[in-house]
Amino acid sequence: MTVSYERGAPLSRLRATGRVLLLCLLAAGILAAWLSRDALEPAAITAQIARYPAAPLVFLAAHVVASLLFIPRTMLGLVAGVVFGSWWGLLWAALGSVLGAVAGFLISRYINSGLIDLEHLPKIGPMLLRAEAGGWRAVTMLRLIPVIPHSLSNYALGLTRLSLGDYALGSLLGQLPMTVAYVSFGAAGGRMAAGQDGWYVPIAIGVVALALSILLPHFRKAR
Repeated sequence: MTVSYERGAPLSRLRATGRVLLLCLLAAGILAAWLSRDALEPAAITAQIARYPAAPLVFLAAHVVASLLFIPRTMLGLVAGVVFGSWWGLLWAALGSVLGAVAGFLISRYINSGLIDLEHLPKIGPMLLRAEAGGWRAVTMLRLIPVIPHSLSNYALGLTRLSLGDYALGSLLGQLPMTVAYVSFGAAGGRMAAGQDGWYVPIAIGVVALALSILLPHFRKAR
């Protein structure tokens, strides 16, 4: 028993140190993103991503980083539409949004690791417990609420005991309408800037998707 304790104590301290360092890195990144917010414009990000041959991989990496640092994913949806067009843009934006959501979820679960008991959180705790009980359906509906920041949802849901599969599926479905909307708007803007025809089709798709993202939570609440 003594040997096990002596081995376990340094390992426990190492894990605690790792959690603190990771939390400090995230805080520093969020601060740096906030201080650089004037440079985080869709046009500037588009120009940077389009420079690289492996643009999809660069975009996915940027999406994950943005999800961790509270950078709005709507901005990246516009970028995906401009750089990749409607269909490829939707693919990369949807994949990037799920990867970013999973990254935040896993980091939050690692940092927390049982330190926070949801039953003792007065306001957010009951909501997260309901999401935990509802599985992927609850995650889907939570994602459809536009006023909840994407990154905040990732970190908050990481405190629950949701399975990774339920979380990833719910995130994909719940984020899809807004992803379709902003990718379509970005693709339409790219076509207009290039003087190409057919920009009205993605705008129409974007408007329908945006309307669905607004109406679905109300429909669910009414039921």
